[in-house]
Amino acid sequence: MLSIYKIGEKMPTPMSLKSKTITGVFWSFTDLLANHGIQFLVQIILARLLLPEHFGILGMVLVFISVSNAIVDSGFSQALIRDQNTTQEDYSTVFYFNLFISLVIYGILFSTANMFSVFFEEPQLTNIIRVITLVLVINALAIIQKAMLVKKVDFKTLTKISLIAVIISGGLTIFLAMSGFGVWSLVMNMIALQSIQTVLLWYFNKWIPSLTFKVQSFKKFYSFGYKLLLSGLIDTLFYYSYFVIIGKMHLTNQLGYYTNSVKIKDLASFAIVSTVQRVTYPVLSSIQQEEERMTYGFKSVIKTSAFINFPLMVGLAAIAKPLFIVLFGDKWIPSVAYFQLLCFAGMFYPLHSINQNVLQVKGRSDLILQMEIIKKSLLAILIVLSLVFGFGIIGLIWTSVISSFVSFLINSYYTSREIEYSSIEQIKDLLPSFLISFMMGFVVFEVGRFMDGNDLLQLISQITIGIAIYIIISKILRVQELNTLYQMVLPVVKKVKGFSGRR
Repeated sequence: MLSIYKIGEKMPTPMSLKSKTITGVFWSFTDLLANHGIQFLVQIILARLLLPEHFGILGMVLVFISVSNAIVDSGFSQALIRDQNTTQEDYSTVFYFNLFISLVIYGILFSTANMFSVFFEEPQLTNIIRVITLVLVINALAIIQKAMLVKKVDFKTLTKISLIAVIISGGLTIFLAMSGFGVWSLVMNMIALQSIQTVLLWYFNKWIPSLTFKVQSFKKFYSFGYKLLLSGLIDTLFYYSYFVIIGKMHLTNQLGYYTNSVKIKDLASFAIVSTVQRVTYPVLSSIQQEEERMTYGFKSVIKTSAFINFPLMVGLAAIAKPLFIVLFGDKWIPSVAYFQLLCFAGMFYPLHSINQNVLQVKGRSDLILQMEIIKKSLLAILIVLSLVFGFGIIGLIWTSVISSFVSFLINSYYTSREIEYSSIEQIKDLLPSFLISFMMGFVVFEVGRFMDGNDLLQLISQITIGIAIYIIISKILRVQELNTLYQMVLPVVKKVKGFSGRR
């Protein structure tokens, strides 16, 4: 039986869920430090080896990859993780559907690649699109394997896989960049990363699809998944609309500055909170019928995530200039203003996803689609106004900052319809972390102005002072999340010591 619990096996007790969550957090956090840490180092090296124009060309392609991946998945992976009685026929059906859709989309993009090259006025795009979109088919081969491991909260295996893949693909990319392959080194990075992950997922997760396609299984998951697909497509299209607009209306190097800023912001914003988010989704799914426990767990995740992410984003905005100079060099200084605004937008993004987790667990993909339409309608108005009044790239990014805050209010409202946790309650719970973060950010920024000169010394001083101020103020105000974070980290530290001891 491929379901998460075997026939006759008891449902998890609160203690077993706690143990599973701690184990998941430990390995997911290990994945964070290793995987994202290596990616960050690779990004630093590539930014010094390549030109902003190379990242700009990649930014033009990312929209095709992201939109196509959303279509290939079709929301089925989330449906599989949520389902508690998944059969071999269910997995096989979804596998063949994902693979078929990926081949169809690849064929379409291959044949229309020249059209996009003409649109962006970039001759290299034709061949790049035809090669890089192979990742769609490669990714489709691994969707089921990954969903099964996530469903079992087996982040230990996922960590091993991602670590191996990132090291090998990162090394290959740096070698190609040093050898003068330019943007093609970035293309091969994506293909190598996904290929290695897919091979390892099949190796570590011993599952083989049956030669069957069950219409009933398809209908079951499609009824839940297609609404997630539509909402995901809307979100992805608007997220990457900035890349399209900047790529079409401005120079390629400007898109390069924006693309690199987004990647660095995403590494920071999504990494830490996704550690909590991707662990809690399968765990919350297993207790979706227990309202009180689920509400308590959701509150804890929201407050702890904000306690981590708010100071991270505000702090990064405050140290942006010396950070970019020290890590990437003077040629990336134009990215600083973009990065700072993106950090403010990134403050609330993880909270959007965590709120949507509740709706997914509750099976309310219809509400997710409904609120996505509302949010993106408002964003569309903001983008149009920005373009009409000629506010430029800065004005365009400001629309994402405003949209991020409004989207949080909309997300929290819809969540309150499913659990007893209103938008006002969420705001009250998040307010301490929000205010402390901006107090810390103001001091850190002023320290940077006072120490303007030695960029490395300035950066180290700002980071040290920022961490100290945030912890001290949190202790003085007795912010509960500081203790919660300590309780989360302590078991992780014990596991690290135990793991080191066994070695």
